[in-house]
Amino acid sequence: MRKNNIRWLTVLLILIGFVLSLTYKTAADQAPQKNEHDYLQEDQLRNTVLEEQEKNYELEEEWRSLQSQVREMEETLAQNEDSSFNLVEDLENLRMLTGEVPVKGPGIEVTLDDHTFMPDEGNPNDYIVHERHIQQVMDELLLAGAEAISVNGYRISKDTYIQCMGPVIQIDNNTSTAPFIVRAIGDAEQLETSLQLNGGVQDSLVNENVEVRIQKQNRVTMQSLGGESE
Repeated sequence: MRKNNIRWLTVLLILIGFVLSLTYKTAADQAPQKNEHDYLQEDQLRNTVLEEQEKNYELEEEWRSLQSQVREMEETLAQNEDSSFNLVEDLENLRMLTGEVPVKGPGIEVTLDDHTFMPDEGNPNDYIVHERHIQQVMDELLLAGAEAISVNGYRISKDTYIQCMGPVIQIDNNTSTAPFIVRAIGDAEQLETSLQLNGGVQDSLVNENVEVRIQKQNRVTMQSLGGESE
């Protein structure tokens, strides 16, 4: 009886050992599989992150390229806008100079009059205003930046002609007598200074017995060649 118990105990121990051994082997076999699965997931996750980073880099490069294109377009538009503005401004200045439109603005008024004193033995032609005197004033004003000019209210254009006819002067078929008032629109200070330079136009006119008065004006208005008012 005691031997049988020992035999059963031995068999039981062997069975327990076998079960433990089998359990350990199964756990050992499963452990590497679980770790390998984890590694595979980590690799997949790492690859996904790298792919996303690459996409983000490409998107960032594309964004920078689009920004550069937008800046170029803005610069082009700004240049075109400046060019258009300058073209319109130049056209408007040209229309003012040719007398096509009425104008107003600050400027200057130059009055040319015959000399008040004429000696008995003198030549009357040496003491009156001639067309060349008016032309001198006009030329100097244009050189000084005048935007528009009129003489005795008659608008001056590139085709204007001034002709002396005895004691009167004809301006584009309009007869005028002294005093002759030349008005110009522009920088009044600059226009006045150009006429009053030493040895300049004013000195030349005075030397030729022409009385000259120069006044700066806050507002000068001129009609167009067609008579339209501002």
